[in-house]
Amino acid sequence: MNLLIRATNWVGDAVMSIPALVAVRRRWPSAEISILARPWVADLYRDQGLSDRLIVYDALGKHSGFSGREALAAELRKEKFDAAMLLQNAFDAAWLAWRAQIPERIGYARDGRRLLLTRAIGVPRPGEIPPHESYYYLELLRRAGWLEQSSDHVADAETSSLRVTQSSLALAEETLARAGTRAQALRIAFAPGAAYGSAKCWPAERFAALADRLIADLNADVILFGTSAERSVTESISAAMRHRPVMLAGETCIGELPALLASCRLFVGNDSGAMHVAAAVGLPVVGIFGPTDPNGTAPITDTFALVQEPVFCSPCFVRRCPIDHRCMLRITVDRVDAAVRRSLADRSVNGG
Repeated sequence: MNLLIRATNWVGDAVMSIPALVAVRRRWPSAEISILARPWVADLYRDQGLSDRLIVYDALGKHSGFSGREALAAELRKEKFDAAMLLQNAFDAAWLAWRAQIPERIGYARDGRRLLLTRAIGVPRPGEIPPHESYYYLELLRRAGWLEQSSDHVADAETSSLRVTQSSLALAEETLARAGTRAQALRIAFAPGAAYGSAKCWPAERFAALADRLIADLNADVILFGTSAERSVTESISAAMRHRPVMLAGETCIGELPALLASCRLFVGNDSGAMHVAAAVGLPVVGIFGPTDPNGTAPITDTFALVQEPVFCSPCFVRRCPIDHRCMLRITVDRVDAAVRRSLADRSVNGG
């Protein structure tokens, strides 16, 4: 069987869909599995044993515009896939599979694409499946008949993990050393950005105050992670600090992130893709949630500490708060600091 899987576009979604990818590999152990993904997601899946091939969908480069998508469809057509499993919900995913003449096209019947699918799967209604997003992808497989029974329908730390090789860890150590980390210091990763929008972001000055405390009290190296677009946020944090953080925002690519985070002791950040990557490599996570729902998008790990302020308007899922951002502004530095120290103490007790 020659199978194509269209991956999701967001890093957090990509991690939360790993249990579904594991399930596909278990269901079709001898199949030739190819994953079609945007560049930043493809690099995350590389060398994970989830597929035999990665096909990069360069929508901002050679596959941009109508002609670029037609060229990609022609490339896929040549591969003669037997089936396409569309984890991405977009119309574009179904259109590409249809144009590639893949005979079986499976996906949720949404985003106006039902007629392009040969197996249009009904979207789960509220309460039909567990609320966590990982089950949304697993349910697609179950309804398609690719999971044989409900006991196969599980998402846990084991099925959600990302492998980190010794060679990538060695390269991460070199990167961290060049950036200024100290050999025996306690490394705490901060990810103060969120690609979804500013509403998910705890204020930069509070990240700065927390970082200063951890450096002063614990002699920690606080490492600021983020994309190039989030560099301004990390620079604001650094400018507001009394101590010097280690700056890696905009300096690394997504393929390097798992090993870099695995080289740290703890992760602190907003509900973001980096948070899910940290959990997937086994790092304890302190997650700060505001407009989003941790029941749906908490990291899949046994070492997650949630910091959240219950307010009437949350979860609202807006990108930018239209009122006073109370869900984040009411979360104090003391509360996050206490969660950090509890997580560090728990890891020490458990031998981490």
